[in-house]
Amino acid sequence: MITKRIIPCLDVKNGRVVKGVNFQGVSDVSSPVELAEYYSRAGADELVFYDITASVEGRSLFCDILRETASKVYIPLTVGGGINTIEDFDRVLKCGADKVSVNSGAIRNPNLIEEAAKIYGDQCVVLSCDIKRVDGGFRLFAKGGRVDTGIEAIQWIKDGVARGAGEIVVNSIDTDGVKKGFDLEMLQQVIDAVNVPVIASGGAGSAQDFVTLFKEIPEMDAGLAASIFHFGEVKINELKKIMADNGINVRLN
Repeated sequence: MITKRIIPCLDVKNGRVVKGVNFQGVSDVSSPVELAEYYSRAGADELVFYDITASVEGRSLFCDILRETASKVYIPLTVGGGINTIEDFDRVLKCGADKVSVNSGAIRNPNLIEEAAKIYGDQCVVLSCDIKRVDGGFRLFAKGGRVDTGIEAIQWIKDGVARGAGEIVVNSIDTDGVKKGFDLEMLQQVIDAVNVPVIASGGAGSAQDFVTLFKEIPEMDAGLAASIFHFGEVKINELKKIMADNGINVRLN
């Protein structure tokens, strides 16, 4: 049985970790380096590091902070934000990332997924998708959830995997920061559409939400969250014990 992964997400703005609700109203949390070190010790399986305003501001990701963060953690690190070219992939990987997450850059140039996969391997290319319900369907959003692309999200994900994306992060804008549970309906559709690892993001408010996620969708590979971990509402080692007690296979420290 595959071990389910628990992944804290560090949304970084102006060199600080921040968190908002429905992708809006962000507030300061902590230093990304300090928080990453903490999670590395606390039992996280991986870390995701997003420079959340790089795309909308049209600039490159903060490499100095990334380099320092990567030097302090000993678990896989996925990095995204402002990834628009192969050069961006190269730069981020040289700063210490293990995987690179692409979102708006792939929407502008879908061939970027294929090019990166050929150079670095499918396992390195993570397609991150910000999705919201629009007119009864699932719509793909860009620029940190600010822009409706008009693209049907499930087909976009299928196309991305066909191009070489080796992992999918599904961010539900509707449930982001609300803490009422993951968007199981949407996540099930993604799982049914692709055969690569899928990470659920958006909506976790308690340990039970993770138990429900993995019980309701056994094929789900990982659960990602931010504020409940950042503010100590859920401790990762305690979460994993609860999951194990519920028959879910996890890596325990």
